[in-house]
Amino acid sequence: MSLTIGQAAPDFTLNNQFGEKVTLSSFKGKKNVVIVFYPFSFTGTCTGELCALRDDLSAFQNDGVELLAVSCDSAFTQKVFAAQENYNFPVLSDFWPHGAVTEAFGVFNAERGCAFRGTFIIDKEGILRWQVLNGMGDARNIVDYKSALAAL
Repeated sequence: MSLTIGQAAPDFTLNNQFGEKVTLSSFKGKKNVVIVFYPFSFTGTCTGELCALRDDLSAFQNDGVELLAVSCDSAFTQKVFAAQENYNFPVLSDFWPHGAVTEAFGVFNAERGCAFRGTFIIDKEGILRWQVLNGMGDARNIVDYKSALAAL
């Protein structure tokens, strides 16, 4: 990863599954943000990870925390994926320019054209406070996210 704990997170604006723009800096001063980059919608491990977050959503989407899921899939794919799985959190498309935000966070897999499994926690001031990178097929442990959020 190219980001360093304690540095300002790269700002971005991406469309969610409804075509609405979501800007990272809009949460500054309001909420901590958990950003979950995942390789592909509709794949087993990715779906399992996001469903685990969905099933424990109150820990990741509340008055103090915002959850953002990001892949390089198109906005159309994100819309169908989020609807099928009942995701009630922003599922963002980093489709075009392809992977630009994913690359800014240092988790773009240029060989496959998708994101690595990178997770970032940004505090209310826009500073990166925690990050983890898992292998393409290695699911993440949401207990780790909870511990990192509790430490803020």
